[in-house]
Order: sequence, then C-alpha cells, then structure tokens
Amino acid sequence: MDQRHIGKFLSFRFEFTSGTIIYTGYLIEFSREWTLLKHCLFDYLVDGYILLNNKYITDFTRGKEERFKEKVLDLKGLRPKTKERIDLQDTVTILKYLSDKYGIFQFSQRTNETCWLGKVKKIKGTDLKIEYLNPKGVWSKAMPSYKLGNIRTVEFDTDYINSLKLIAKRRR
Repeated sequence: MDQRHIGKFLSFRFEFTSGTIIYTGYLIEFSREWTLLKHCLFDYLVDGYILLNNKYITDFTRGKEERFKEKVLDLKGLRPKTKERIDLQDTVTILKYLSDKYGIFQFSQRTNETCWLGKVKKIKGTDLKIEYLNPKGVWSKAMPSYKLGNIRTVEFDTDYINSLKLIAKRRR
C-alpha cells in the first residue's frame, strides 16, 4: 500500500483469533501503525470509519469488484473529503482525538465478536481506561483496563454509535 491508494476503494484481509474478516472502504490515510477507512459494511452501504491496526492486515486488494463499488459510491457522493483525515501519529493521540471530537469510539481486541464503546477516561503507560457506554446507552465508570497494544480495530461515527449517543444524551 502506498500514497497512490489514498482515496481508492480497497478490501483488506484482517486477522482476529476468531478468524479472518474482510474490511472494505475508501482508504483515507495510513501510518506505520494504523490504516483509516471510510467503512463500507456491505454492498454500497457506507457507515462511519474504521481504523485497522496494520499488524493484523494480511493482504489488501483493488480488483474489479472494488473498482465497481467505488464507481457506485462516487455516484452517490460518498467519496471521502480531505477534512476526514485525522492524525495517525500513535494510538494514544488517535483515541484522545476521537474522544474529544466524536465523544465515543468503539474498539475490538483479539476477536471481532466482542467490542467496547466509550471515551477515554485515562491513559497511563500502555493501559487504557474508558468511560463505558453499554448497548442500552447507559454510562458506567467501573471498567477494567485495556492494553493499548491489543487494540485491533477502532470504529467511530457509525450509525450504531451515534444512535447510542442520542440515548445516552437524553438520559443525562
């Protein structure tokens, strides 16, 4: 992957302990550690953004299927804008930025079957503590620490996350 792929629709093969997942979307930017996509869940449905930890990307492709999806999404006006870029300097910078700008992010670790939603409460060394938002939109402050190095994906500005933000805001 290199600079000429930015703005293009790509598919990424990604490893979890539970198996391989394919993530697709427009490549917005990448760094040594992270890759940012405008996330396409399936077919022509774009929903938010996903950051992929590069350690777990095993392959990426841009074939006929990706080019066709790009053409359809371009016609729908969904090509990413330059303002959608974020600083991918390191995990701490990313998570603090997402907490400040979007209020909530979702992350997964070893498996894609479990994820956590919340915002940064504290980062100390390699440990992350979050204010957790449960699937009912209720905030909980009593959460364990998570190892920053174990985070495989981070999602933000998705319909699911934004829906829970509305419920949580109404409850406060």
